[in-house]
Amino acid sequence: MKRREEHFAPLWELSALWETLTEEERRYAAEHVEVVLYDKNELIHEDGEESEYMWILLRGKVRIFKEGIGQRQQIIRLLKPFDIFGYRACIADEPYNSSASAVENCAVYRMSKECFTQLIKSNGTFCYNVMLMMATDLAISEIQTVNLTQKHIRGRLAESLLLLLKNYGYEEDGRTLATLLPREDLANMSNMTTANAIRTLSQFAQEGLIAVEGRHIQILEENELKHISRLG
Repeated sequence: MKRREEHFAPLWELSALWETLTEEERRYAAEHVEVVLYDKNELIHEDGEESEYMWILLRGKVRIFKEGIGQRQQIIRLLKPFDIFGYRACIADEPYNSSASAVENCAVYRMSKECFTQLIKSNGTFCYNVMLMMATDLAISEIQTVNLTQKHIRGRLAESLLLLLKNYGYEEDGRTLATLLPREDLANMSNMTTANAIRTLSQFAQEGLIAVEGRHIQILEENELKHISRLG
């Protein structure tokens, strides 16, 4: 972790969530956020750690995960720029119930818990927007729980590939996923072993649904992946 004076747009220009802050609240928030840089695979916060901050991702990618039996990781969310994380624990004044680490070198705004909770208490519209965000995250979590426990391996992997596409989109060629995710992370997203993830990726490639070159994955038949995901 490195603190650095690097220029990024102010909070209220990042997303609609922060636009409702008053001028006084914006000045207050600006005094209580700092830019922090994390290296690839560096831990940002750990499950069970006392909550002190919430984060806004500015650049790069972050994984949110839980460790299970045998220290096997289950990836809960993959974040993209301007997503926020660590906020639920701050609101509940509880330890973090998951861990966060950098998928690649990334930059974040780090805001103190005291600042974030004060903004919620002082600004009703901001509070309502945070509630909406929390409700959306809960709905996604519930859907993911069903997908990971009831879908077969093919359905789970197709779901993960489509989620990567939704979060990060394509490279300029309009076919290659704009993220380089290790096979282990893809397996952890899909609640399967790395060997099963590699085997199923190979099957998808043989069927012409995707093309794989190293860690680069091209989506060739998006609609068919959606069909496999729906079938489970």
